Amino acid sequence: MATVSHDHAAHTGPDHRRRLAVAFAITTAVLVAEALGAVLTGSLALLVDTAHMLTDAGGLLLALVAASLTLRPPSARRTWGFRRAEVLAALAQSAVLLVVGVYVLVEGVRRLLEPPQVPSTALLVFGIVGLVGNVASLLVLVGRRADSLNLRAAFLEVVNDALGSVGVIVAAVVVATTGWQRADAVAGLVIGVLILPRALRILAETTNVLLESTPPGLDLGEVRAALLAVEHVEAVHDMHASLIASGLPTLSAHVVVTDGCFRDGHAPQILDALQRCVAERFAVPVEHSTFQLEPAGHAAHEPGSHG
Repeated sequence: MATVSHDHAAHTGPDHRRRLAVAFAITTAVLVAEALGAVLTGSLALLVDTAHMLTDAGGLLLALVAASLTLRPPSARRTWGFRRAEVLAALAQSAVLLVVGVYVLVEGVRRLLEPPQVPSTALLVFGIVGLVGNVASLLVLVGRRADSLNLRAAFLEVVNDALGSVGVIVAAVVVATTGWQRADAVAGLVIGVLILPRALRILAETTNVLLESTPPGLDLGEVRAALLAVEHVEAVHDMHASLIASGLPTLSAHVVVTDGCFRDGHAPQILDALQRCVAERFAVPVEHSTFQLEPAGHAAHEPGSHG
C-alpha cells in the first residue's frame, strides 16, 4: 500500500482562541448588563433578549473550548487529534440557534395575541448597550469567520445577538412614538425568520462533515478522470473523499497501474504524480491523500469494490 505521508501535527489549524475569548468576554458583559436591566425594569422583552444572550454566551464558550481542543497534538489513539471538536461545537451551536429561532417565533405569536406592556425608554437604553457590545464582538470575529465551521457558528451567535438588540431598539422606538405594544412581537418574529435559515445551513454543513460526505466543491468524477489521465494508470476504484475539519479534506483510492511499474521501480513516480494531481489541479486542493497502487490481477484478491 502506497501512502502519501503527512505530519498530522501540521493540521492543527489556526489559533482562534484570542478572538473567541474577546467575543465571549464582551458578550458576557452585555449579558450581565441586560440581566440587570430586566430585573430593574421587569421588561419581558429584555428578559427574552437576556435569555438569547445567555444561550449565545454559552455557545461562544463552547466554541472557545473546541478551539483549544483542536490545537492539541494527535496521538496513537486519536490520529487526527481533536480536529473534529470544532465540527461538534458548530453542530451544537447550530442546534441551539435552531431551538432559539423556533422559540422566538412561538413567543412572537403569543405576544401578538397578548401584547405585554413594554417600558420603551428602558428597552431603548439596554437595546443600544447590547448593540454596541455585539458590534464590537462582530468586529473581532468577522475577519476570520470563514476559517472554520466553529468560528462561523460563533459569528452567527453574535449576529443573532445583534439582531435581537436591533429588534429591541426598533420595538422601543415604535412603542414610544405610536404606543403600539405589538411592535415587540413583530420584531421578535422578524428575528426568528432571520435566525432559522442560518442555523439550518450550519446544521446541514456540520452533518455532512460527520457523515463524511464529499467536500463541497470537489467533483469526484473530475478527480477520477484526472487520475486516469496519469501515465501508466489503468483504473481507479474504491475512491473516497471526506472532510476531517475545516480546511482539511482527505482522499483515498485504489489505483491499478501497469504490471511493469512494479518491476522497473516506476511506482514511486506514479505516486508522486497522483499526489500532485489532487493537490494542485482542483479548486479544493487535497494535500492529505492515500493511494493504494496495485496490479490488475490484484482485484481477484479483494472482497469487493466500493466504487
